[in-house]
Amino acid sequence: MTSKIIRKKRSLRLKRKLRVRAKVFGCATTPRLSIFRSNRYFYAQVIDDTKGATLVSVDGKKMGLKNNKEDAKKIAVALADSLKKANVSEVLFDRNGYLYHGVVASFADSLRENGINL
Repeated sequence: MTSKIIRKKRSLRLKRKLRVRAKVFGCATTPRLSIFRSNRYFYAQVIDDTKGATLVSVDGKKMGLKNNKEDAKKIAVALADSLKKANVSEVLFDRNGYLYHGVVASFADSLRENGINL
């Protein structure tokens, strides 16, 4: 891809990210679940925005899992276990500008299957 196309894609994702982020604010009772996808790995963290602190995070790179649907489900299971230990049963989903399909959708569905309300 040319650099002009890459710049356009980045700017469109940034617009989507800011649009979603303006509506989602996590608190102590319902923290914000923010995800990040690189080309290789998938990351997720649960944030309390009132304190500005990360409550729980999972790192697909440290777990040795890639950025695909099957591994996203495994990451979601690990995150759900950590959230249950932290006594969090409901989170607000911040898809961080990524479209809700594929890996992002399978991650969210797997979280719901493991008892976390989005």
